[in-house]
Amino acid sequence: MITVAVIDDQSMVRTGLISLLDRDPEISVVGEAGNGNDGIALLRRTRPDVALMDIRMPMLDGIEATTMITADPELNGTQVVILTTFDEDDHVLGAIRAGAAGFLLKDVEPDELRRSVHLVAAGAGLLSPGVTGRVLAELARSRSPQARPELVAELTEREREVLAEVGRGRSNDEIGGVLFISPATARTYVSRLLGKLGVRDRAQLVIVAYESGLVTAGER
Repeated sequence: MITVAVIDDQSMVRTGLISLLDRDPEISVVGEAGNGNDGIALLRRTRPDVALMDIRMPMLDGIEATTMITADPELNGTQVVILTTFDEDDHVLGAIRAGAAGFLLKDVEPDELRRSVHLVAAGAGLLSPGVTGRVLAELARSRSPQARPELVAELTEREREVLAEVGRGRSNDEIGGVLFISPATARTYVSRLLGKLGVRDRAQLVIVAYESGLVTAGER
């Protein structure tokens, strides 16, 4: 059973998300909160697998809350998925750096919401199709002009190839197709990269791919 907490300052949004999640027999919503402070308290009580978190909230916003969650060893098993809208692009990169495992638009389709929770709970991480392009563009725009190849100096050539494809926003299936390896092998490489680079999830790998210079603006 996948446990989920919903943290959003709009009660109607929380109610809608919970209703959609409850339709999946493999997902259990363990609680809800209306601000970041209450959300962190909820997570510490319930230790869910996934926390769906709004960016803009009173008292403690989603980025600050995510930073606190990812720094708390007791919440190491909780993956944060940020709920965003099209007018919040400037917040998305900050949330990635804070340790968010992924992003979903608030108008996500019901099936996509449930599928995404399963993916994140399994450690896959995600960027919603509606968010991926904008996140990558913002990373390219904000990255220092001086690449830092030392970030990937210890990687093998194949590991660098896989990291570059992750940086371009490709799934394991897509990476397999591009590099002529199986999706399972791609998944193994991604897991190895997480360990070697000491990062929490796939979204963090995207940052490394850009900051190391493996991926540049406009690539796909």
